[in-house]
Formats: sequence, structure tokens, C-alpha cells
Amino acid sequence: MKVLHINASYKPAYIYGGPTLSISKLCEQLVKNGCSVEVFSTTANGTAELPVIKNIQQQVDGISVRYFKRLTKDHSHFSPRLLIALWKDIRNFDVVHIHAWWNLVSVFSCLIAHLRSVPVVLSPRGTLSPYSFLNRNRMLKKLFHFAVGRSLLNRCHIHTTSEREQQAIIQLLKPLSVFHSYNLVNLPAYLPSQLRENGLLRLLFLSRIQQKKGIELLFKALSELNFPYQLSIAGDGDKTYLKKLKKLSLRYRIADHIKWLGFKGLDKFQLMAQHHVLVLPSYDESFGNVVIESLSVGTAVLISNKVGLATFVRKNNLGWICKTSSSSVRDSISKINASPGVLDIIREFAPPIVVSQFNEDKLIKAYLQMYQEIVQLTNPRYA
Repeated sequence: MKVLHINASYKPAYIYGGPTLSISKLCEQLVKNGCSVEVFSTTANGTAELPVIKNIQQQVDGISVRYFKRLTKDHSHFSPRLLIALWKDIRNFDVVHIHAWWNLVSVFSCLIAHLRSVPVVLSPRGTLSPYSFLNRNRMLKKLFHFAVGRSLLNRCHIHTTSEREQQAIIQLLKPLSVFHSYNLVNLPAYLPSQLRENGLLRLLFLSRIQQKKGIELLFKALSELNFPYQLSIAGDGDKTYLKKLKKLSLRYRIADHIKWLGFKGLDKFQLMAQHHVLVLPSYDESFGNVVIESLSVGTAVLISNKVGLATFVRKNNLGWICKTSSSSVRDSISKINASPGVLDIIREFAPPIVVSQFNEDKLIKAYLQMYQEIVQLTNPRYA
């Protein structure tokens, strides 16, 4: 089976966070399990461009990738060369797997696939959540969705990575089918706790730094605590927004409790192991790779009920679920501080639970079965 993956960015464009890691991990595991995979992407790397060879197939960690120049430097990622190549080559593939929506790579690729009668799997990756419709360019999104987008999406097979995302899709669309399977997540080898117990509750925020992550809620909550704590912030984001947050920390008088660590790569697992709790009070999160990464080293999590993995965390008693309000975040952190025994239990039991439920072999079989079922509907030789 030949599968073409299309996303506006691909590694090493790590500036886009979890989706870059999840998509590349999926492609690599598909190849290891006998699937023929190719990737079409652009040179997008935030406002900059990746220093890669353009238009020519090249190997990136065992995956055939073609990077195409984009004309726009914003989130639209318009790439005529990618679309021309797709029109010419798309019928060489049994299925096209498109990642994310609301950009010109995804939308026009979806249109081309329908015109060329090749089945489409779309992974929204949070871009079709209720929050996304209320965020940037909301009127334009609504107009496009009702005029064109809904029709294109209803002719797709939709893949979701959490129960929350699946419910949102069912309420929004009537696609050909809806499949659900977790992201594949890179898990470290066994890593013992590296906590230094000094009376401080050690909190960690590790993600792209943007408004939807709820950092401002967290700051307000911290300003109302009456016990010792330290917050480490690991990640990068818009410089203007970073300045705003640092000013806010001064206004709330919590700046002395915060360490700004910048972007973290593979050393993030050691960082997680040095903290009691990972905090992610996001307003919207379709999955949340960092939640699984944190639990894999035994570090408990405090996440909002808007994070896709909230159901998994609650079901397995691996942390605390808060609402997207500063008072709820504050109360949850206070409960955590009063529950050192619970933190010890999570530290012991979280890693084996994660290893069991996020087993790569089990997860990749679900993806392969999804592709198989989809192509059987359109290609008799797979029936």
C-alpha cells in the first residue's frame, strides 16, 4: 500500500511543536511495518524557511520527503509547486493522508485528491475544534466552511486522536467515516526521578508559548498561592507575547518564582523528571503529546478539561483535571501540594501504564487497518 502524507511542515521544523513530531513518528513507523510512504511538505519553519533542497525527493530518517517552496510566510503556506506536483503524482498513491486544516496546502490538496478520485484521510489536529472557529479570522473561517470547506470535508475520512476531538467532528461534519487512534509518541528509556526535595512544589510548563495554552490563567493562579513553589517554563513563542508574559509575572509579583528555560529538545525528559507536576491549562488541545511524555517519566500532570487526553488522565488516575479558570487552576495546585503521597504513587505507576497503552506496535496496527478499510472501499484489489 502506498500512502502520501501531506502537511505544511515537516521535520526539522520543530518550531511547530507536537504535530511535527507526531507526523514524522507515524511515517517512520509505517515504513518499518511495510507501508510505502512519501511526504509532501513545504519549507515552512515559522517566519523563516528550512535550509533544505527543494522539489527533489530526499531521505529524512528513512522517509521519502519532498519540500516545496511556499510563497506566503504566514499560516496559509501557499505552495503552487507542491500542488502542481500533487496533481501529476497523486494517482500513484492508494490514499492521501492530510494533516491539519485552514491552510492552503491542506485545502487545495484535499480538492485535488477529490478531483483525481483518490481517497483522503484528514487528521484535523485541533484545527476543527470549536475553539479554532472562534480564534483567528473567525468570520472568514465560518464563511469558507459553509461555502466550500464542509463539502470537501464530508467527502473525507476523518482521523481523530482523542475522544474529545472525535465528538467535536461528529457534531460538525458528516464525513464518510471517523477513525480514532492516539498519536505515536517518542518515549524515553527508563528514567528515574531526578527530583530534589527542598520544600518547593516544582511545576513545569513545557509547550509552545501561545495564548491558547492558558499561561495567563496559570500566572493568576500562582499569585494567589501561599506556599513555596517554582515554575519552570520551557518553550518558545512569539517575542511580543513572551514580553507580555514577563511583564505580567512582574505585575503579579511571581517573577522570582519563574525560570524561563527556552526551547528544549531531547533533554526535555530529564527536565520533566526534575519536577513534581507538568501544568497545561490549555483552552484547546486536540491531544497533547507532552502529557504522555511527562507521564512516561513518572511526572504527574495538571491539565484542563479542554485537553484531548483529559479522559485518559482521569480514567487512569494520573493527575488532576481543572477548568479553564484561574481559580480552578489555583485550587488544583493547592490540592497537589497537599498530596505528596499521590505524587509518589503516580511516579511509580504512570510509566508502565503509558508504555502499555502507547505501545508503538499496537498503535501502528490501528493506522494500517484504517488505511486498509479506506482503500477497500475504492480499490477492488485490496478487497
